Amino acid sequence: MDKGVVLTDARAFSVTNRSVLAIAVPMTLAYLTTPLLGLVDTAVVGQFGDAALLGGLAAGALAFDVVFTTFNFLRSGTTGLVAQAFGRGDALEEQAVFWRAVLIAVVAGVVLAALSPLIAIGGQWFMDAGPRVSEAMAVYIRIRLLAAPFSLINYAILGYVLGRGEGGLGLVLQLVLNGINIALCFLLGLELGWGVSGVAWATVTGEFLAMLLGLAIVVRRFRSSPPLPRHRLLDMSAFLRMLSLNRDIMIRSFSLLAAFALFTRQGAQFGTVTLAANAVLMNFFLVAGYFLDGFATAAEQLAGRAVGARAEQPFRQAVRLTLLWGLGLAGAATLVLLMAGTNLVAVVTTSQDVRAVADTYLPWAAFTALSGVLAFQMDGVFIGATWSRDMRNMMLLSFLVFAAALITLAPAFGNHGLWAALHVFLLVRGLSLLTILRVRVQTAFS
Repeated sequence: MDKGVVLTDARAFSVTNRSVLAIAVPMTLAYLTTPLLGLVDTAVVGQFGDAALLGGLAAGALAFDVVFTTFNFLRSGTTGLVAQAFGRGDALEEQAVFWRAVLIAVVAGVVLAALSPLIAIGGQWFMDAGPRVSEAMAVYIRIRLLAAPFSLINYAILGYVLGRGEGGLGLVLQLVLNGINIALCFLLGLELGWGVSGVAWATVTGEFLAMLLGLAIVVRRFRSSPPLPRHRLLDMSAFLRMLSLNRDIMIRSFSLLAAFALFTRQGAQFGTVTLAANAVLMNFFLVAGYFLDGFATAAEQLAGRAVGARAEQPFRQAVRLTLLWGLGLAGAATLVLLMAGTNLVAVVTTSQDVRAVADTYLPWAAFTALSGVLAFQMDGVFIGATWSRDMRNMMLLSFLVFAAALITLAPAFGNHGLWAALHVFLLVRGLSLLTILRVRVQTAFS
């Protein structure tokens, strides 16, 4: 072990309701700023009264999300690895994990920024939209991808902060990022009339300023720690472990995207009105998901810390408490949607036809929070413990079961069958990971 490694009595910690909520509550608030930002972007561009601009913005944002799904591990993977180092009391490894993630972020970000014209062309080809939509999409992608290095470094910063269980600081960083972004959207996009390019430049500026703040906080903290030896930073086995973690999380994320894409495509086969109604209802599921992500993040940090400390009891307590709180929140979300969903649908769409169809399938959407809570929570546990191979394999299994359910239920029961297949997908994800968890706990703490 390197000189200067600070090892404390890492096992001496307990998991309580307070420690769970200290991470989950601020991060739930932080995650909810993301759909708020998307709403503001849409509202700003929508003021120009041009459907092509709105279409270009939506298509560009989709392309951007697909590209950045590849690098989601820089947030979740860093959280798991830092949490484990924190659990061991290994301060040098916390630093090393962070700087390895930053190095990957810089290299990948520069490559993405350089390839932005090609990514824009690829997005135009895939969407195959009208010329004005394609033009707006290309403008958005080319400008926004200039922020790729800043965005990916911000992933690493947030991953480090959450790995140490500092949900309050994570909230502050996300509020700064999205707050600046929202303010500049109004200034550049609306006041100065830049439209789509203004929205994109707002993102670039927000990501850059948030990166400067995050780096200032983290680097200042590292100054009080022992210096990090270069060989520790450039440990190839550690780099390969991080990249392996990335591969598994990337496969898992793309499988999830593929499932939602299949759901949307099958909904389109039932007609435009059903497609629109499903889109409205899926927004309710996604918002509930942002709430549940806060407890999944708590599961990441606490489970990862327990694995690093080889402390079985705190691990089991983390799993139990994050699941109980998640179930409570999911139950509350389901009740709200069942009681107020019809009014919420009316707020989202003015189309009477879409409202009628959405109201018919509303109960299916309302119960997705309950059927999905175990999947969200188990993802957090497995990411924190860095058991990424199991998470990948169970996601692939769940996707195959979902595809089989889709083929079986949708033709027989129409849109009811489609929603039933989605519930099957969510339940299989959660239950399969829970089954594997029992085996993993026996081996990890033996």
